[in-house]
Amino acid sequence: MFSRPARSVAAVAATAARRSGHGLMATACARRHLSLHEYQSLSVFQDFGVAVPKIMVAKTAEEAAEKAKLFDGDEVVVKTQVLAGGRGLGYFKENNFQGGVHIVKKDEAGAIAESMLGKTLITKQTGAAGKPCNAVMLAEKFQIKSEKYFAILMDRSSGGPLMIGSKTGGTSIEDIAAKDPSAIVKMPVDIMEGLSSAAAQEMAAKMGFEGAQAESAAKSIEGLYKVFIECDCSMVEINPFAELTDGRVVVCDAKVNYDNNAEFRQKTVHDKRDLSQEDAMEVEAKKYDLNYIKLDGQVACMVNGAGLAMSTMDLLKLSGGFPANFLDVGGSASKETITAAFKIIQGDPDVKSIFINIFGGIMRCDVIAEGVVAAVKEVGLTKPLIVRLVGTNVEQGKKILQESGLPLHAESDFTKAAKLAVDLAE
Repeated sequence: MFSRPARSVAAVAATAARRSGHGLMATACARRHLSLHEYQSLSVFQDFGVAVPKIMVAKTAEEAAEKAKLFDGDEVVVKTQVLAGGRGLGYFKENNFQGGVHIVKKDEAGAIAESMLGKTLITKQTGAAGKPCNAVMLAEKFQIKSEKYFAILMDRSSGGPLMIGSKTGGTSIEDIAAKDPSAIVKMPVDIMEGLSSAAAQEMAAKMGFEGAQAESAAKSIEGLYKVFIECDCSMVEINPFAELTDGRVVVCDAKVNYDNNAEFRQKTVHDKRDLSQEDAMEVEAKKYDLNYIKLDGQVACMVNGAGLAMSTMDLLKLSGGFPANFLDVGGSASKETITAAFKIIQGDPDVKSIFINIFGGIMRCDVIAEGVVAAVKEVGLTKPLIVRLVGTNVEQGKKILQESGLPLHAESDFTKAAKLAVDLAE
């Protein structure tokens, strides 16, 4: 029933970036999933009966101050909501305010939120650009008695969902496994039969929960499995899955990936997408169904086909250059799509030259040529443009480019074209 899926374009792009060297990395994480903010994922969990701490979200300092009053006790946790790890050790670019997570007196919540909202948080994962903080999450303060680790993901070897757990949490699963491989518990789930209450209780017991806490943990595990299946997740990771000093068992922090391929039937979840957390050029590319990933080189690439795209990246590296992006226009691109793609790559301030490399099969060379000419006429040509066309309707494509009078460099030889693109980027 389960067959090996084709590699996602994002995965191909990430592979190409690693192969091309120079420490290339996507400025936005190459992925095939939707990521939600912490408060959004916890809200989804609640809908499926998973125990989570009391939380509220605020988008203004005044709102944070008012909502902080609704929590029990004298203190409240204020957490910046950006899609990046390491928030607690980060800092805000505009005011150098240290830390994206604070435990404060309730009457101080508004002032702390003021220092975060509308600012840019920089962490080890965001890079120098940082991520904008448009909301903060207020959470109840509690004491943790013990921390566990729990995750569900799709496992090719077992042909279905795999639950992973550990009696030890609060740190990365890689660190746990390195210290004590026997501490990792794995339990495959038959996707046709689903997760039974007995299996959930067994998993809770193996993770070290006992008595009433084991029952509570099992109930949340069942709820998390429902989230995983019914929301089309590719991964649900809970760390820590904690037992509190008051006896409760709650999901304290979570990382959830929702499969982009299921967007058509998960509108409610995908409507929560925060575009402010993503690279603006990647967001624009998605509007036209372009497979685009920004990288940190200087030579922009527009290619059709993931394989040719990787070869192009490799050849640019061998020629002494570095690709500025992964851009596969696919086989069904139109003149409008090509125009949009050209605008995106020319609009990248890091780009010094543009290399269009097309092998015409399903994608015809004349369509590419028409799109390039239309784009240049609309936005102008401010950077050296190298075009290689081979395949279906190549002569028509070349004729369109020649008659356009554009100051471009046409080169049919792959190696010479790549070298030229690198030379003109210097």
